[in-house]
Amino acid sequence: MDFQVVVLAGGTSTNLTPLVSKEVPKPLLPVANRPVLYYVLHQLEQSNLKDLIVVVEGEDAALLVGAWISRTFLDRLHVEIAAVPEDIGTAGAIRAILHHLTAKDILVVSGDLVSDVPPGAVAATHRRHDAVVTAMLCSVPVSGPSESGSSGGKDKAKKPGQYNIIGLDPGKQFLLHTATGAEIEKDARLQKRILRAVGQMEIRSDLMDAHMYAFKRSVLQEVLDLKDTFQSLKQDVLPFLVWSQLKSEALLNGIPQGEENGNEKVNQNNQLLVSRILANASTPSFHELCSEDPHGSAPIRKTHKCCAYIASGSSYCARLNSIQAFMDINRDVTGEADHLLSDTSSDRNNIIGPSPKLGTKTTVGPHCMLGEGSEMGDKCQVKRSVIGRHCRIGSHVKVVNSVIMNHVTIGDGCIVQGSVICSNVQLQERVVLKDCQVGAGFVVSAGSEYKGESLARKEK
Repeated sequence: MDFQVVVLAGGTSTNLTPLVSKEVPKPLLPVANRPVLYYVLHQLEQSNLKDLIVVVEGEDAALLVGAWISRTFLDRLHVEIAAVPEDIGTAGAIRAILHHLTAKDILVVSGDLVSDVPPGAVAATHRRHDAVVTAMLCSVPVSGPSESGSSGGKDKAKKPGQYNIIGLDPGKQFLLHTATGAEIEKDARLQKRILRAVGQMEIRSDLMDAHMYAFKRSVLQEVLDLKDTFQSLKQDVLPFLVWSQLKSEALLNGIPQGEENGNEKVNQNNQLLVSRILANASTPSFHELCSEDPHGSAPIRKTHKCCAYIASGSSYCARLNSIQAFMDINRDVTGEADHLLSDTSSDRNNIIGPSPKLGTKTTVGPHCMLGEGSEMGDKCQVKRSVIGRHCRIGSHVKVVNSVIMNHVTIGDGCIVQGSVICSNVQLQERVVLKDCQVGAGFVVSAGSEYKGESLARKEK
């Protein structure tokens, strides 16, 4: 298909502290006992997109990720690991590897995306429309625990920065407007612009930008060279391209332009004209070819195309970009989205690794996972939780809506609810944790009780 694929894997994301560490960078955080990066690489392999550049923030993290990929996808994928500095943003990461990009089209996908949407379908849509960018959009996932008893510390109400305002043409093929909820609430002029466009284009707030983009390489390179301050593909590059297609129409109609930036604003005197542009963009003829160019040669297109690939409502699509998302995705992949583990042996209720040892009267409920070599004592209860490999769990222990990573020791009588316990943690007897995160290697003293706390060793 002549696509190069770039996977932006990230590094030691601060909003996932204390889950991430130097030993476990973000791409290797476990989802159902597999690194989150596995799910993107597996989907790319299934779409026969096997030549990849995996971009990792930080040299040490790049070495760890590269070693894991070599072991797991040996002779299955051709992967080049590119280490970039931390905190340079998604656009900065692409800018850093531009010299590696030579194909006509580039597929960029976030390494924290867990989805069953075939990347090949996004690439095919991009080629079919000859677009400069095609963004994958999917339904906003429901966040928070699925049963009472654990809040996970999550307020389920939508916050302004957590949703997008998307403008589509009536055929739902072309992307005409994009903004975050925070931008809408901050900029009253932006609100008015959208209100004036209602009726001409379809306004959606129920779609999530999945951070999977197909770009025409020449255009992406030109934008990144021209706009050296752009740091984000979502917040800078995509809005710039979307507005540029409208700006082409504006120039044809003699409408004066405001100052350029990533999410271009125009002055108040032009608001009505902007509304007209959006209305024109919603007509079927907006992306059609002009009859001929001014010199009478072959027909030319009057504007470039920014397309949207909208995943079906039944698709699974979520990004591991917060602690709550980490818990949600682990819950989903062992529950409603267990088809993502299609090559894992399981029954209808839960997923049990080889050689587990369960004590008498110990119950492992539906939608749970118990890793290889883990042992549980007598009269334990596990509900909607993932337990990693080689864990040692005592008797009378209760684990609910939680993720326990590898090599964790849990003493008798402990209660773990709505929490994440990282690798090599030791919980001594009768510890009670609710809505907590415990960093790798931490020891929680016997009889301790914590609620809503983040517990981690101090960095040396």
